[in-house]
Amino acid sequence: MNVAIKSIQKILLTMLLALTIGALFILFIGENPLEAYGALLRGAFNGKLKIGTTLASFTPLLLTSCAFAVAAKAGAFNVGVEGEVFLGGITAAYIGINWTFLPAPVLLIICFLGAMAVAALWALIPAVLKAYYRVSEVCVTILMNSVALYITSYLVSGPMSAGVANAQSLPVTVNLPQFMKPSSVNAGLFIALITVILMIWVLNKTTFGYKVKTVGTNPSHAEYVGISPKKIFIQSMMLSGALGGMAGCIEVLGVHGYFLNNFAAGLGSNGMLASLIVKNNLAFAPFMSFFLAVLKSGAMGMQQSTGVPKSIVDTITAVFIIVATMELLFQFKNKKTKKEKSK
Repeated sequence: MNVAIKSIQKILLTMLLALTIGALFILFIGENPLEAYGALLRGAFNGKLKIGTTLASFTPLLLTSCAFAVAAKAGAFNVGVEGEVFLGGITAAYIGINWTFLPAPVLLIICFLGAMAVAALWALIPAVLKAYYRVSEVCVTILMNSVALYITSYLVSGPMSAGVANAQSLPVTVNLPQFMKPSSVNAGLFIALITVILMIWVLNKTTFGYKVKTVGTNPSHAEYVGISPKKIFIQSMMLSGALGGMAGCIEVLGVHGYFLNNFAAGLGSNGMLASLIVKNNLAFAPFMSFFLAVLKSGAMGMQQSTGVPKSIVDTITAVFIIVATMELLFQFKNKKTKKEKSK
């Protein structure tokens, strides 16, 4: 309990620090921070449309933060979630456009399964390179994000193009039900919430979850007790990729109705940020994801109502990144110091 309370306190302090620094920047440009933040909250929650927009932004962030956290539990730093979102989205679009011989409910399920399978296979590449050849998954996944973007850009500009000015595919023939119209929030929100609850249960109540956390904590000990670190590492990365693919599928079938080129820009990095701030705790990740979604959806309202540019939200996000990076550096330094003392 004490550990959980301390974690919550750190998260709240981090949020307060970021907002305080943001307030200083607002003061520096001659505006009132209270008015600016009030406008931001109104932009995120004032009316059905704005609440729905916030929830629509929250859904992919929830899944991408969960995807990063799942991989992190096994000791993996999966920076490639964004690429997995792109590939999951393009797969869902292809199936949703071309497999019209299937009944709508079956087609919907196949879209999800196809998106998750392709994204999982994409995550398999850096996982194998890391597990068997010790190639940094960070470098590989960063590079693979660009490859995934180029692949999807080519497809929607060529073979899958709708033939319009924007690079996009034809509309899919099956969609997730939307509610709180005219916002784009849809049933994917509930799918995401159920998925995160399921992942929390898997990691905390199943043998697989125990193996994942053991490998992430101490691979040598895991191998000693009969757990294959390589196998679990690869499985965790693939599960992480599947969650990214699910996020892409929800965005295509629930929000846009077609694959839009570069639609997922920033989703992977923001999801990773949300996970890092809460130290990859899946129980806290939804709250941080929601906070970032509020900042994102309320930024435009803040800019329209006050003289504060929405780029101030990028400043607040940058503070989060700095704090997360500093914590990682301190953790690395402490581990290094302990190793030196043990020698």
